[in-house]
Amino acid sequence: MARELTLATWNVNSIRVRLEHLLRFLVEWRPDVLCLQETKVSDDLFPLEAIQSAGYRAEILGQKTYNGVAILSLHPIDQIMRGFDGTAAEAEKRLLAASVGGVRVVNAYIPNGSSVGSDKFAGKLEFLANLRRYFDQHCSTGDPVVLVGDFNVAPAPEDVYDAQKMEGQVGYHPDERRALEHLRAWGFHDQFRKFEQGAGFYTWWDYREGAYPRNAGLRIDHVWASRPLSERTTACVIEREERARPKASDHVPVIVSYLVD
Repeated sequence: MARELTLATWNVNSIRVRLEHLLRFLVEWRPDVLCLQETKVSDDLFPLEAIQSAGYRAEILGQKTYNGVAILSLHPIDQIMRGFDGTAAEAEKRLLAASVGGVRVVNAYIPNGSSVGSDKFAGKLEFLANLRRYFDQHCSTGDPVVLVGDFNVAPAPEDVYDAQKMEGQVGYHPDERRALEHLRAWGFHDQFRKFEQGAGFYTWWDYREGAYPRNAGLRIDHVWASRPLSERTTACVIEREERARPKASDHVPVIVSYLVD
């Protein structure tokens, strides 16, 4: 008999700063799986005890001050792969994959890119190309696969508060969108767009210039699934109100539900 599996993704922008919000979210939403980005903490300082006290297992790939990803789960986690080759050799800790409940979960924190034309921007495009190669080499489109995380790219005009103003800037540059589309063409389906087609749905708002009250945001946090999984999606929502809390992350969670065997 099929059962529902709920998966969420959230760039917490420092797990230690946002720990109270995270623990409340785990109680209120009780996701089966929660993928975190920008944990910004070395593995030895990750708040594992608090996570375990909330009933969750955790697989982590962290670094001091920057980056860092984690997968929390109510269920056993196996077939863990850290980094592109499984050795976590990359200096920046941005990619963590595991299998939970028969679903291959890939959690990515794609680089911001800093400024167009910079080495960091080139590195962002390279990361997206490497991610496509990763799926070509390690996954099958015929299996239930989900890619989640902070992609740092808004795919379409509907995902940008002002597409004309943003055109050509980091986060909405045509080179980024082409690289993201190449990744999506592996066989992914945007889970949020399965349920909502309009504009004005964002997952990130700058801390400056009253961006959140004005809803001047970007939809850059995504849940993408292979067809076998996408066909079993029952809901996908953005928890927008999380951004209104005191000392909130500048990103909010995206939550998706599936029927799985």
